[in-house]
Amino acid sequence: MATSGKWNIKMEAISGAITERRERTFLVLAGIFLSAMTLLNVVGITRFIQLGPLALAVGVLPYPLTFLCTDLISELYGRGRANFLVSVGLGINLLILGVLTLGAFAPPVPEAVMPPWQVLQLSEPVALPNGTVVESEVGLFQLIYATTSGAVFASMMAYVAAQYCDVQLFHFLKRVTRGKHLWLRNNFSTLLSQLVDSVMVIAVTFGAAFMAGSMTLSTLMTLVGSNYAFKALCALLDTIPLYLAVHWLRGYLALAPGEYAVNHPSD
Repeated sequence: MATSGKWNIKMEAISGAITERRERTFLVLAGIFLSAMTLLNVVGITRFIQLGPLALAVGVLPYPLTFLCTDLISELYGRGRANFLVSVGLGINLLILGVLTLGAFAPPVPEAVMPPWQVLQLSEPVALPNGTVVESEVGLFQLIYATTSGAVFASMMAYVAAQYCDVQLFHFLKRVTRGKHLWLRNNFSTLLSQLVDSVMVIAVTFGAAFMAGSMTLSTLMTLVGSNYAFKALCALLDTIPLYLAVHWLRGYLALAPGEYAVNHPSD
């Protein structure tokens, strides 16, 4: 009896250690996901870069990490955890947009105590992403708000559509393939959801500028094409890292093939 009791205590300790390891791993994946999502909203369209033939906003660079993380969580923790993480990300988007809006509409300090670098002098009129044209000077926060608030709103709308699309497609294909062909559900769900994201985020972010005539249709389509091409390339390239990560994490988390790290993966 004493031996049996010690064995039970040992097994409970091992089980507790594995559960803690699984939750810590989820926190790491969730942290990477939320950090990448917040970063892409903060830097947004503040700068455009040229990567070969692709013209990209710097905000798109961390975006592929969000799909890699949701696919890993979907595979190891189930649809419930993946949807929960997407919902938390939506809440963070709303928080960022709320803070930006509060800062834009709150009354400024008197000019006598306003730091001089809060107002930027312009040599010629400049069209902002929201379609307005400023002349002679522009407030620093006005510029930040114009280049980030629209991007955050667009990102939020595209984010909800694309991420939920990714999670649902991933699990639909997992059921259809009976848990086989990870490469198929990873690539198909990501490629389709990123197409949704690319079209929505560019259309909403620059729609006002396009309607005002300060951006041509050709430029708009170039941004959509470059945005999607970059994300699609990253999605295809992350297939091998995804396989390696799933293989290693299943061993690290003591998961059998097809087993989830939570008791109710669909909740």
